[in-house]
Amino acid sequence: MSQLENIAKMLEEKEKEITEALYKDLSKPEVEAFISEIVTAKSSCNEALKELRQWMIPQKVNTSITTFPSSAEIVSEPLGVVLVISTWNFPFLLSLDPVIGAISAGNAVVLKPSEIAPATSSILAKLVEEYLDNSAVKVVEGAVPETTALLEQKWDKILYTGSARIGRIVMAAAAKHLTPVILELGGKSPAVVHSDVDLQVAVRRIIAGKWALNNGQACIGVDYIITTKDFAPKLIEALKIELEKFFGKDPMNSKDISRIVSSTQFKRLAKLLDEDKVSDKIVLGGQMDENQLKIAPTILLDIPEESQLMQEEIFGPLMPIVTVEKIEDSFDVINSRPKPLAVYVFTNNEQLKKGFVENISSGGMLINDTVLHVTDSSPLCIHTYVFAFLHLHKLK
Repeated sequence: MSQLENIAKMLEEKEKEITEALYKDLSKPEVEAFISEIVTAKSSCNEALKELRQWMIPQKVNTSITTFPSSAEIVSEPLGVVLVISTWNFPFLLSLDPVIGAISAGNAVVLKPSEIAPATSSILAKLVEEYLDNSAVKVVEGAVPETTALLEQKWDKILYTGSARIGRIVMAAAAKHLTPVILELGGKSPAVVHSDVDLQVAVRRIIAGKWALNNGQACIGVDYIITTKDFAPKLIEALKIELEKFFGKDPMNSKDISRIVSSTQFKRLAKLLDEDKVSDKIVLGGQMDENQLKIAPTILLDIPEESQLMQEEIFGPLMPIVTVEKIEDSFDVINSRPKPLAVYVFTNNEQLKKGFVENISSGGMLINDTVLHVTDSSPLCIHTYVFAFLHLHKLK
């Protein structure tokens, strides 16, 4: 409890330093940094403080007639020592959130922040040393050699957030010690837009779930849009109008949008855009400045299905629009791909809503909005992390 209280104190006292670090790493606007990283971490910490005593209570369970007159209960206990390997797109929140869960469950924790966000990694190392018990919580900074050395150790659980490629490396290293692993990976999350929606509202919410969310560098961000051929021109025009309201006539100089995190990520996105039969499909944007690591919000219409832009998670400000004859055809488009992390559906048609719920399998689904499902404290609150770091055993 004292460690959680210290985290809450740290978030309150060091807010300015944290937002400055996020700006250095990603040019993340102050309001976006506050809402998406600091407030969310505060919420997790406060919920853990509020609920922890309740979570700790042993759970009574029924016994069978063969063990009469015994009683039984499920008792939670810490797993032990946990390794958290964090990522760069929300480098503060996605480092601290699992740490809060692991501490709440009574574990010791080693946090390895992402070296791709060096300012945030540095502030995390400094603040953890200053505010927390260093015999129980430590930060190890570094790059591939340090991460490799950490993965060679035996842990009681490993949590990794990032790409599937590195996830395989983490899982292979953990398998040597039979260490359980949590992998929080990405995917291509579509937004399906039906013609019966309030177009201005739908477009604003899509922009909020793409470009206003770390400039598309978010695992739950909208990766591509599906709509009908007839409705696509209206949707594109509405996106143009609302994007100008969000980021001005020259989004490359807007202070309300994040930059690309590194030159490596910039070159990857530029390569996706320069692919044959892709660049000529741009209907908005496409401007790039490698010196500033900025790419303007870019919309593409009906790019080839076999292009890399449609095969891999984009993780940037590029937004393909896929058109279908009728909106129900979007079921087949989504189901032909690996299961998405999230699906967003914009429609007022109750049968269509029901059809999506029944026919589409995804990590999360939101109707008539984007990304807000992760702020819901009931199914996705910090206790998901807490119970991931507990061993449950039955006592008779």
